[in-house]
Amino acid sequence: MELITIILSGILIGSAVYMMLSKSVIRIIIGTALLSHGVHLMLLTMGQLKRGNIPVLDEEVSNYSDPLPQALILTAIVIAFALTAYILVLALRSYRELGTDDVEQMKGVPHDD
Repeated sequence: MELITIILSGILIGSAVYMMLSKSVIRIIIGTALLSHGVHLMLLTMGQLKRGNIPVLDEEVSNYSDPLPQALILTAIVIAFALTAYILVLALRSYRELGTDDVEQMKGVPHDD
């Protein structure tokens, strides 16, 4: 199971890098979201997937899972959501001001058409 999540995480991170290298702002935003999902899966895999174990230490429980990776993933999800919302607002504002979502046109670099 961990091998599948590692491979899926690698695919998500690879596709995120591909999307973030494009010229369109919306593709960069989607790439950032994909990168955060890949990192969340990587953190989950590093926490060693265990089935049937609860993240609570109690006298009656002999086998429990570590709650730290779950807390880190929850924190990362909240930060990624806030970052995505902020970037979307900036992209919308820049599109309204400049009329384009092409990064090279935003910088003022002429095209070689």
